[in-house]
Amino acid sequence: MDHILVAKNVTKTYGDYTALSNISLQIPKNCIYGLLGPNGAGKTSFIRIINQITYQDAGELWLNGEPLAPKHIASIGFLPEERGLYKSMKVGEQALYLAQLKGLSKAEAKTRLAYWFDRLNIGDWWDKKIQELSKGMAQKIQFIVTVLHEPKLLIFDEPFSGFDPINANIIKDEILRLKENGTSIIFSTHRMESVEELCEYIALIHKSEKILDGKLSDIKRAYKNNIFNVGVHMEKDADVFIKSLKEKFNILSSQIDPVDSQLNFKVQLPSAHTGEILAALSKVSNINRFEETIPSANDIFIQTVNSKDNGK
Repeated sequence: MDHILVAKNVTKTYGDYTALSNISLQIPKNCIYGLLGPNGAGKTSFIRIINQITYQDAGELWLNGEPLAPKHIASIGFLPEERGLYKSMKVGEQALYLAQLKGLSKAEAKTRLAYWFDRLNIGDWWDKKIQELSKGMAQKIQFIVTVLHEPKLLIFDEPFSGFDPINANIIKDEILRLKENGTSIIFSTHRMESVEELCEYIALIHKSEKILDGKLSDIKRAYKNNIFNVGVHMEKDADVFIKSLKEKFNILSSQIDPVDSQLNFKVQLPSAHTGEILAALSKVSNINRFEETIPSANDIFIQTVNSKDNGK
């Protein structure tokens, strides 16, 4: 597998404080890679090293097969959580200035900005000052100047912060389109629903250490705990039936829906073999639902961090 970014044993300290401890990651090309962790975990320190705002004390990084070097800054786009636009400058003037800092000619910058302003339906913002825009409007400008030079690697740190749901979806769709067009993306967020929607791979950093990484679908399979949600139609004797099930199976919770005459319950089986309970259910009722619960990214995040904190 080709990788856009490889980090090997990256360590960063600030005095007696260790921000990163031997972090090793391999980020595949043309994917959205979730960089996750609680506040203070070390994510920002890692992102700052990639952008060469600061440097690691030990370890190595490669971008697109080459040791990370100042020349690679032009191949990276970074949207920070704390936005950095000049509030008194006009939108168009500022966008042109920032585009030229990324190596675009003024003519090329104008062409690309016209495309993006039209695409995001903000053509009439050109002569507005940043201070006249809402936070969400200003973030659209920041997004544009981040992607304008068409970098090979994009780093988004909480890109949806401040957006209403409609504009968050617009930017989400643009991120997916950039990925489909070949851009590699590092996505740092605390919004686990966004991780579910966007990320193919994730890494979880906690207290300066990597504690989990890999393909999200593989991680979810590894965290399955053989819990099933079951719904069965029962006209009568649901209480008696669930009591009998509890004698044989680990019923975690149950509820009777009198409107639909349905017994809903959650059961944990000793293994993935479901034949015994299915046989028991089919004898007395119609099975309307029988589905294994797959842990969410949020469930995995909380479980892994808590296990690490508790020394498990």
